[in-house]
Parts: sequence; structure tokens; C-alpha cells
Amino acid sequence: MASNASKLLGTEKIGKLLIKQSLPASIGILVMSINMIVDTIFVGQLIGSLAIAAIAVALAITFFVSSLGMAIGVGGSSIVSRALGAGDLEKAKQTFGNQIVLTLICAVVFILIGILFRDPLLILFGAKGAILAPAIQYFDVLIIGVFFLTFCMTGNPVVRAEGKAKFAMTAMILPAIGNVIGDYLLICVFDFGIVGAAWATSIAYFICFAFIFWFFISKHSELKLSLRHFSLKKGIVKEIASLGMVTMARQSVVTILYGVLHNRLFVYGGETAVSAFGIIGRMLMFALFPVYGVTQGFLPIAGYNYGAKLFKRVRETINKAILSASVLGTFVFLIIFIFPDQIVSVFSKDEGLITETPDALRWVFAFTPLIAIQLIGTAYFQAIGKAIPALLLTLTKQGFFLIPLILILPEYFGLLGIWMSFPIADCLSTILTGIYLNREVKFTLKKEA
Repeated sequence: MASNASKLLGTEKIGKLLIKQSLPASIGILVMSINMIVDTIFVGQLIGSLAIAAIAVALAITFFVSSLGMAIGVGGSSIVSRALGAGDLEKAKQTFGNQIVLTLICAVVFILIGILFRDPLLILFGAKGAILAPAIQYFDVLIIGVFFLTFCMTGNPVVRAEGKAKFAMTAMILPAIGNVIGDYLLICVFDFGIVGAAWATSIAYFICFAFIFWFFISKHSELKLSLRHFSLKKGIVKEIASLGMVTMARQSVVTILYGVLHNRLFVYGGETAVSAFGIIGRMLMFALFPVYGVTQGFLPIAGYNYGAKLFKRVRETINKAILSASVLGTFVFLIIFIFPDQIVSVFSKDEGLITETPDALRWVFAFTPLIAIQLIGTAYFQAIGKAIPALLLTLTKQGFFLIPLILILPEYFGLLGIWMSFPIADCLSTILTGIYLNREVKFTLKKEA
């Protein structure tokens, strides 16, 4: 039977429940993104703007490896949420055991590929000119920590699926604190430069892994596994793969996007443009933390209530999540548009970077008030186990719109065309997601009737 914590997902008031689930997720994402921001400030101010570009390129590759863990984590957590909602604890345990085995296999295989083909991969993802040497230094250390990060990305969504949002939050806060301390010691005190930044990040990933491992062997988790749960079951693996493919497709497309983007930026703006997006990429996570937090909080509530056939609560969750995230997105939009120069100056003393980045920042965040429809809509289909529409909607922004726009618009508008591509892609993908979500809600109403 499901625990009292998970049962609350089907009984507590949606508004209160959304706050309870979203606030810890938002705080966790905030602290994690502050960690990324501080990391970039240390690197930009003490090492140089070139190091920002090098880290951005190296992270684009390791991002793909960790995305495997995220895909398995999100795909499996959808099954776990619905299994707990239906009172099937054994299926939840079997799913989690299969997630662990799949993560181990994928992590080892793809990390080996990263090590064996390091230089070609870095060059492919934009480590050209003076960017290559520091990118190699950073990547060689970071690949060690990515092994642990992969398991973190698998475990954290499952923690949240159990209704233990505060523990999921802590799993993001602890490594963030560790990374800031590591940056200070290894960059400021011991002057290890970009290698120190890489070690600080890798150690932070291990801290996250250690906490999540402790959670699942502690009394706080109801998913206590035995050896039989690690035996791969075809049906469960297939369902994890089909649902996880949504996340994997999104993350893979993001990885491809980074490769295309870094190369196009280098062509039209050189190292400075690549460094500019290194800052903007950090701001995308930091500034949008409340919107992502609402999305993360929305997932287990929607999945549990759908599994329990409480369709009225599902519909209410969608409406309140979109409204809340849109209000928060508008607030973020105003801050970015009013203070872009002050924001950029925090990261670097490079005059060229300070001059170029503010306008680019405005363009990238121009459609922020309405992106909640796209994020919540896509998350909903994933939460209820409908992999195909979730996959298609996931691919709309980066795959169907943003990458083609980045390839086409610079031919007419130069570097500005790259920055213009972001709000146009946001607009088109939001319209498409809104249409699909509206159809699904109407279909749910018929089921409820």
C-alpha cells in the first residue's frame, strides 16, 4: 500500500499541494542554479571569459550522458507515481530496481565513448580556436563526476514520486553548497584554475549521489528493494524506455542544439559570442527556477491523480500549475528586461562580453511569460504515460523550430538572427502545445462524464 505521504497527492487541496510540491523543487533548482551562477562568476572573474566558453562546450557533451539518467529517472518515476496511486507498491519497487540497472549500463557505455572520442566530440560541439585547450582540461576531470551525476538524475525524480519533495530538494542543495565551497578553495585558495573548477563540480556530483543513496536505504523511503527487483522485466523496461524517450529525446535535441549553436555563434561572433551564451545558458536555469519548480511539482500530482482516476483533480492541477508558472514567468521577464547590463557585469570584466550579452539576453527571454503552457503541457502527457504526444511536444521547440531557425535566420540577420530564433521558437511551440493540451483536457472531461 502507498504511504500517507503519497496518499496526500490524491486527497489534499490542489493549491496547497502544488505549493508543497513546487516550493521544495523550486528551492532545489534555485540553489543548484545559484551554484552554476557562482561557478561561472568564479571562472569568468578569476580565470577569464575564454574559460566560460570552454566550460559551456564541455558541459554540452556531459549533459547528454547525464541526460540518460534523467530519462530513466523521469520515465520510471511516472510509472512509480501511477503505481503508488493505484496501490501497487510491488510494481513501484520493481520499476525502481530496473531503473538502477539501466542507469549503470548506460552510464558506463556512454562515459567510455566520451573518454575515447574526447577531442573530436569537443571540436564538434564548438571547442574551436583558443577554446579547445581549456575545454580538454575541464572535460577530463568532469567526466569522472558525470558517472555519479547520472545516478542522481535517476534517483531524484523517484524521490519526488514518493511524495518526498523536501528530500529531493536537499539532494540538489547539498551538492550546490559543496560546489561553491570547492570553487573557493580550488580556484581562489589553491589557484588550480579551470581544473579546480572541474574538480569542484565533480565532487559536488558525488555529494548528491551519496545523499540519494542514503535516502533509499533509510527509513524515509518506502521503496525497499531486494535482489529480485533488479531483474530486468521486459514490460517495465519497455515502459520506462517509451516514457524516458520523451526526456531523452528532449535532452538529445538540446545537446544537438548546443553543438549547432556554439558553431554558429563562433562563425558569426567568435569566442565572445560563445562566451555570451555561456552566461545566458546559466541564466536560463537560474532565472526560470520558479517555473521549472512548478513543472516538477506538477508531475507527481498529475501522475498520481490520473492513476487514481481522479480526473477532476487532474484538470484542476493543470489549470493552477499553468496560472502559477505564468505569473512567475512574467516576473522573471520584467527583471531580465530592466536589468540586463547589471546582470551581465556580474559575470565578467571583459568589455566586449559586457557590450554584446545584454541585448542577446533580452531576446532569449522575450517570450518567458507564456512558456508555462509549453512546459506544463508537455509534462502532463509524460505524467499520464502518453509517450508519443509527450515526445512530439518535447521536440517542438528545440528540434522542429529552434535548430532550423538558428541555421536559417543568421543568413539574413547575422548574429542577431541567432538570438531572434529563441522567442520565435518559444511562440510556435507554445501554440502547438496549447492545441494538444486543450484536446486532451476535453477528452478527460468525457472520461469523467
